[in-house]
Amino acid sequence: MPADGFSDSVVHIERILRHVAFIIKRRGRDILNDFDITTPQFLALLVLKDKPGITMGELCDRLFLACSTATDLIDRMEKNGYLERNRDTKDRRVIRLSITKKGKDVIDQVIKARRHYVDSILAQLTQEEIDQLAQSLEKLHALMFAGKV
Repeated sequence: MPADGFSDSVVHIERILRHVAFIIKRRGRDILNDFDITTPQFLALLVLKDKPGITMGELCDRLFLACSTATDLIDRMEKNGYLERNRDTKDRRVIRLSITKKGKDVIDQVIKARRHYVDSILAQLTQEEIDQLAQSLEKLHALMFAGKV
């Protein structure tokens, strides 16, 4: 066992996860650059696609952004045609955000490009290796999501 108290397996897996996360993040940014969209804009569009009609405050909470930061983000996205601001029908003071067709299209294109990238990597594995990887990742995700880790 290494001096820091963690097993060689823990040290090795943590390093692999860190490197994989870095590569995925970098490749993800490259893909977003191809579509002239930033990471925060993409994340906001994903939220809006999942939760149409949310308020600016709700979006800020979901993205962990200050509302002043989110306002600039939303202004740029509205200018680019990715979303619309609409007044709430029951309370005219409330502004609701909705994704546009252009916003949905860019999400679909980005996800398709990301899947092409994953496909190019997985093409180098056997189906058995792919199945084992998927099973291990699903289990890791479930443990992390449940807060057991």
